[in-house]
Amino acid sequence: MVLVVCAVLSLILFLLGRFLHLPGLDDVFGVDTHDRSGPAVLKSIQDMHRYEGAVGNYQVVVDLEKDARLLPDAIRGTRTLFVASGSVAAYVDFGGIGTGSVTVDEKRGTAALRLPHARLAEPAVDPERSYTVSKQRGLVDRLGDLFSDNPADERAVHILAADRIGAAAKESDLTSRAERNTTSMLQGLLHALGFEQVTVAYAS
Repeated sequence: MVLVVCAVLSLILFLLGRFLHLPGLDDVFGVDTHDRSGPAVLKSIQDMHRYEGAVGNYQVVVDLEKDARLLPDAIRGTRTLFVASGSVAAYVDFGGIGTGSVTVDEKRGTAALRLPHARLAEPAVDPERSYTVSKQRGLVDRLGDLFSDNPADERAVHILAADRIGAAAKESDLTSRAERNTTSMLQGLLHALGFEQVTVAYAS
């Protein structure tokens, strides 16, 4: 009986400190963080045959709100304001280049290369430079977090942020810049090898 009473009192104090933010109670039920993660396990290695000619760095503010039908936001609903920083790389894939894509004259003074157009890599959100400004939750959502294995899950805002960053990259000149930089790199390399004239063209 005594254990039950103690457990109930502890739960009441925890809820008061969690929702009413009473001074002093947060320290009583404070959380200590211990990293007991195991070592990273290498699952696979993939050889890369591409040249990243440009990288765009972006920042986007995500304001994601989820409302419940027929219920006020104070009871059920969430709204998250998230600032995401991320990058998108533009690259030229050399993996599919065949012998017909490179033409060299007999005197090795002229070289012509035909490459595929630059493409955009998947957006990468940087967790070190991204942060949540505010997160509002209804009473039901707060209570649900108490029994959730992953409270305050923010995967939705991360996915939305990556989509927005990817869309911004598509509207930019990132691929054109990557092609110009790839051309400059190849011309400099082949000029150093003795070629006097180097032509680089891009095609689908």
